[in-house]
Amino acid sequence: MSLKALPTGSRPREKLLERGASALSDAELLAIFLRTGITGMNAIELASHLLDQFGSLRALLGADQTAFCQHKGLGPAKFAQLQAVMEMSERHFAETMKKGDALTSPDHTRRYLSRILRDRQREAFFVLFLDNQHRVVAGEVLFEGTIDSASVYPREVVKRSLELNAAALILAHNHPSGVAEPSQADRRITRRISDALALVDIRVLDHFVVGDGDITSFAEQGWL
Repeated sequence: MSLKALPTGSRPREKLLERGASALSDAELLAIFLRTGITGMNAIELASHLLDQFGSLRALLGADQTAFCQHKGLGPAKFAQLQAVMEMSERHFAETMKKGDALTSPDHTRRYLSRILRDRQREAFFVLFLDNQHRVVAGEVLFEGTIDSASVYPREVVKRSLELNAAALILAHNHPSGVAEPSQADRRITRRISDALALVDIRVLDHFVVGDGDITSFAEQGWL
């Protein structure tokens, strides 16, 4: 059955306009992105089929071009379109972070850091540089390592903080294993960075460890 043959309230685009995007299933959201189906499948049926093949919406969105384009109904044009949509989303998050107070929007900060770090295959050390009003000046990956470690140099964190005239920092790194439990090494490097920055009157406000589904906050654990 074509989408036009469905009742108006069951068509993904009309449903979104009437009830908002959060009311749609993964398949319905993907169907809007796809716009059309293929022979024998309308857009919703194709979307459901693709979600079954990839295993999840997250896996589909994270697929590389080769894996993405192997599936019927997808191709280089769709891949380029998807990458553009995801990049716009990332930039929206980044711009929203820069306009607000990182400490008064902890949930937004967590979501932002999770989006930046969660799906990386190698460990990455990310820093949010804040001004004296705790507004975001910049966010950067300063170090990248192997799948289970990263070489982090406090002097480089201090150097970049001074270049950006930052008054405070929020640190974050991912655990590719998916487990957000901080290691003793994580706690040691946090202390070393905090001590180095204290010499130039810059505070570390928090350090987040990003896992697959959870984020652990050093500040909430009383480790800062």
